Amino acid sequence: MVRFSLNGVETEIAPDDMLLTRLREGLGKTATKVGCEIGRCGACTVLRDGVAINACLVMGWQLEGAEICTIDGLETLPAGQLLIKAMEIENGFQCGYCAPGVMMSLAGLLSAENTPTDAMIEEALEGNICRCTGYHSILRGARLARDMMKETHL
Repeated sequence: MVRFSLNGVETEIAPDDMLLTRLREGLGKTATKVGCEIGRCGACTVLRDGVAINACLVMGWQLEGAEICTIDGLETLPAGQLLIKAMEIENGFQCGYCAPGVMMSLAGLLSAENTPTDAMIEEALEGNICRCTGYHSILRGARLARDMMKETHL
């Protein structure tokens, strides 16, 4: 078994298990969504050591000592609560299926760069497909989160 941290709690995975399957079926973390399962839609995005990755493309053997943060752990990140508040204010999502992946992609960006440009925000979301919003409300929420981070000096 391979040991890694999940939202701050030590856990393990078989080397030949897909991270997405372990999260949803083995650990009951169903807030991380299943989409395409080939790394194209972003529904399963999580953070590995602070960097956004597709959980459907990561196998257990790749996780030794890694720190994985899912949408369930978003509030523990410095930018997490601001990002949640900003998306609520801007009504960022409609159906919400893409929301966990989008939020984790943005959390990865805002954790690495507290004043990202609009172009950086758009680039961070390139791997996330949303079929409801047309992205305008998501982008407004991301920009608001960025501005809120500036105000709070995170």
